[in-house]
Parts: sequence; C-alpha cells; structure tokens
Amino acid sequence: MSRSGADLALLLLGGYRTLVDAVVVELAARGHPDVRPVHDFAMRAIESGAENASELGRRLSVSKQAAAKTIAVLVERGYVARDADPADARRKRIQVTPRGFEVMRQGEAVFDELRARWAQRLGEQELAAIESGLTALVGDSPVRIDAPGWVAHDRD
Repeated sequence: MSRSGADLALLLLGGYRTLVDAVVVELAARGHPDVRPVHDFAMRAIESGAENASELGRRLSVSKQAAAKTIAVLVERGYVARDADPADARRKRIQVTPRGFEVMRQGEAVFDELRARWAQRLGEQELAAIESGLTALVGDSPVRIDAPGWVAHDRD
C-alpha cells in the first residue's frame, strides 16, 4: 500500500502524540497530574537560560503574555521559582526548582520505558532502523526545544 507524504507526516505526528500522551498519563500516576508537554518545553528553556517571560516567549515562539501565564502556572505548581535577580533587585528571574528537575527526570525515564516497549513490539533492530532512517533524514538533533523559534524555524 502506497502512502502519501501527508500520511507520513500524520504517522510521525501520531507516534509523537502516542509517546507524549502516554508520558503525561504516567507522570500523573507518579504524582504529577498537572504537568503538560509545554511545561517541559518551558522548563528546559528556563534551564538553558531563559530567565524572564520575554526570553521564554522568544524561545517558545509565543507571546510574552503566554509565556508569563506558563510561568505563573509553573510557579503555582512548584516546578519553577521566581527570585530576585542578583544583578538588579527590581527584576525577577525564574529558575527550575528541584521539583521541576525531578519531573523532567521522571519524564525522560518514562520515554525510555516507552521506547523499550516499542522495541519489544517491533523488535530492537526494526526500531533501530526507524531511528537510523529518521536520523538520516532530520539529523542527530532534529529539534532543539531550547532554541529560539524552534517551532517556526525553517529547515531545508
């Protein structure tokens, strides 16, 4: 059966959604019922240097207001903290809390568990071939979620 390019894109998106949705469910079972994929993207951007809403917005390709709302949610849930900027007490900087790092570590572990399940279903060689083929097509680092504008970045 021949598939279209759109079918391929939807299969790849479906694979992504299947993995991400399963991680969200598992994190909820592990005591983090309030974490969503955007929260992980935001925490990784914060960890890599986004210290305020403006910078987080640039890195996530969202408005400053949307970034500020995400920060507020993360602060409320204990994943991020706002502290006085040591260089300028009038400014607040944000940073990932130990709870935030813990949920990121747990999420990574769940992704590893899911990969192992996929390897069981498909066979390790088949899954490795899929990963190798995707790597050949998109490169070793297909998406840097901490890079400015990664969603809108034009790739050849």
